[in-house]
Amino acid sequence: MVEITFDDFLAVDIRVGIITRAEPFPEARKPAFKLWVDMGGDLGIKKSSAQITVHYDMETLIGRKVMAVVNFPPRQIGPVMSEILVLGVPDKDGEVVLLIPDLDVPVGGRLF
Repeated sequence: MVEITFDDFLAVDIRVGIITRAEPFPEARKPAFKLWVDMGGDLGIKKSSAQITVHYDMETLIGRKVMAVVNFPPRQIGPVMSEILVLGVPDKDGEVVLLIPDLDVPVGGRLF
């Protein structure tokens, strides 16, 4: 594990967003969805992709709040330009489980 400073941590902008749209991503190397996430305020709606097809389906993703890093540079993932990194942790089988706030919080709220 590499230690970082508190300033390093503060440089990572992690915010609450709400998934507004989800579509299949058949071009992905591993099963994934294309996601549109409203990050609120000046950030607005950002695109991403996520390998979350084991635990989630497109219909139940809509309206779900998630945590995402919003200050990475855009990254091309196949035909999708990913603008944010939606965060998750692996379950016991290594499949992604989304990080979500456990209470109702405003969209755009920053992690601290």
